[in-house]
Amino acid sequence: MITRRRLLALMAGTALPLRLPASSNGSDAPLESELLARRVAAGKLPPLAQRLPRNPRVIDLGAMGREPGRHGGTLRMLIGRQKDIRYMPINGYSRLIGYNLDLEMVPDILESWTVEEGRRFTFHLRDGHKWSDGSDFTAEDFSYYWHDVILNREYLRGGPPVRLKVNGEVARFEVLDRLTVRYTWDLPMPQFLPDLAAPIPLTLALPSSYMRQFHAGYQTPEKLAQLMKQYRVDDWVGLHRKMSRQNRPENPDLPTLEPWRPRTQPPAEQFVFERNPYFHRVDEAGRQLPYVDRMVLNVSTADIIAAKTATGESDLQAAAVDLPDYTLIKEAEQRFPIKVSLWKRTRGSSVVLFPNLNCKDRVWRELFQDVRMRRALSLAINRREINQVIYYGLANESANTVLPESPLYKPEYARAWSSYEPLHANRLLDELGLDKRHDNGMRLLPDGRLANITIESAGESTLETDVLELIRDHFRDVGIPLFVRTSQRDIFRSRVKGGEVQMSVFQGLDNGLPSPDMSPQELAPSSDDQLQWPIWGLYRMSGHSQGKPSDLFHVQLLSTLLDEWMLSTTQEDRRRIWDRMLAIHADQVFSIGTINGTLQPVVSSARLHNLPEKGLFGFQPTSYFGAYMPDTFWLDEDA
Repeated sequence: MITRRRLLALMAGTALPLRLPASSNGSDAPLESELLARRVAAGKLPPLAQRLPRNPRVIDLGAMGREPGRHGGTLRMLIGRQKDIRYMPINGYSRLIGYNLDLEMVPDILESWTVEEGRRFTFHLRDGHKWSDGSDFTAEDFSYYWHDVILNREYLRGGPPVRLKVNGEVARFEVLDRLTVRYTWDLPMPQFLPDLAAPIPLTLALPSSYMRQFHAGYQTPEKLAQLMKQYRVDDWVGLHRKMSRQNRPENPDLPTLEPWRPRTQPPAEQFVFERNPYFHRVDEAGRQLPYVDRMVLNVSTADIIAAKTATGESDLQAAAVDLPDYTLIKEAEQRFPIKVSLWKRTRGSSVVLFPNLNCKDRVWRELFQDVRMRRALSLAINRREINQVIYYGLANESANTVLPESPLYKPEYARAWSSYEPLHANRLLDELGLDKRHDNGMRLLPDGRLANITIESAGESTLETDVLELIRDHFRDVGIPLFVRTSQRDIFRSRVKGGEVQMSVFQGLDNGLPSPDMSPQELAPSSDDQLQWPIWGLYRMSGHSQGKPSDLFHVQLLSTLLDEWMLSTTQEDRRRIWDRMLAIHADQVFSIGTINGTLQPVVSSARLHNLPEKGLFGFQPTSYFGAYMPDTFWLDEDA
């Protein structure tokens, strides 16, 4: 293995490509990909030493239980629609600050950071770090984004995002030198660092040398008009937004800091992402990451992705593959060069019912805002049957809450109102005034209507459909008829926000593995995407300019506790707040969980190395594969 001193010597300018002694995988181990070495030889790229930061991030594969890899190859994945290319920056997981496998925050793009009094954050950049086009990544890119985007009222007419404010006040931004920037608030800002480590991170910088051509402060009106026509937008703000989307990699020309950069512009049936020649990570032997040269995402129909995966048409697949597909894919291991592992999903619940406490129907709104109704529906569900029939008995019967792997887990949260007690459910429903029944035995509402619940779905999960089939029988047993309506996701979300939906079905807590230092905003109204209280969530998200506040005591208490967490300065305070919020959330059953700790099939090519056999899979906090660093996965082309 190359020593740190030897690595620094190599970075100082030794001719490339260099080769090291044979490694444990039998390769001759060049320091960079042959794809890039050819471009260096042709004079199209500078040598590796000039492309890496002076102090690159060194990934110790040995400490992770992985082996050094070989460069090269194309890794194929399947996606159900074109917009799913948004998973690339989530899985690539190049962040200013990111989570490691112990879910601790570590510097990634940043060389280091310091925090003073929980409110002053100083970021130190890596000297020599470059964007994928070779332009320097410096404090100027942070300054451009802050002054020309965040503080530009023509660009953001509502002012800076709420995520950058404390008590309505935005941070003070300073450039201390070419490689150092600082953000300061008058009050603590504990969510700032977790927001930077998120699957869809808070943006703080843009490639200024590229983006200025689309900004009215730097470009001539004539050229802007030409560009607006070319890219079919109405004004320069729309132009700038379209060309700067980092979380939707649709612009192949936008410089990036991710391990792979897009080479395909939509619309297309196949999207190619090619290695970033200036990526800032190396392995312990000095080889530049990523190992894989290209990622190719092929658009397919979501319903047949599992079948295609079973025949070896994907080299790494978890999206659109569910537990019911496991048997098919496991049997295919005998015929095709694939392997399948079972990872644990990080959601607070696999399938959750969300009574809409903001629905327009006054009778149902009052019922759902009564905790007895929510508890009754939860007690009516036979979770053991769901576990045995749908999940082969391999999951946990639980409310929608954190998982045992979280330091905040308590078994009483999982057990709260999640046992199967139809007699208790019937008593609660009677107490609510739903004691009158139709001739068919179904309950009547106080206004004489049948107590029919229509539950709406985005229609993207067969698991949801299967679970709802069982819950329909459970609810009928306590006199509540259940009907299911599916629609396209955007329509579904719009109907929820408009109060047209009584109840919806979706997945549970995004982050079932929180630590005290991660924000508990999922437990309180904080976004209009929250299916149980979109109007109350909009009120906070908009800075109190839209929506309206809740008038329910326990919801108000959750909002107050979230405010306290946002101003906390110690981990002890944050843990105390989390404990109270989790207890309230469990007792009040604002969402009705079913099963968690479910297993996610992860299918890979037999040629793919360094993919762990077991892992935690979910959006937060692992960013799907992101925390496992796909840039360290490699393909054995000789296999």
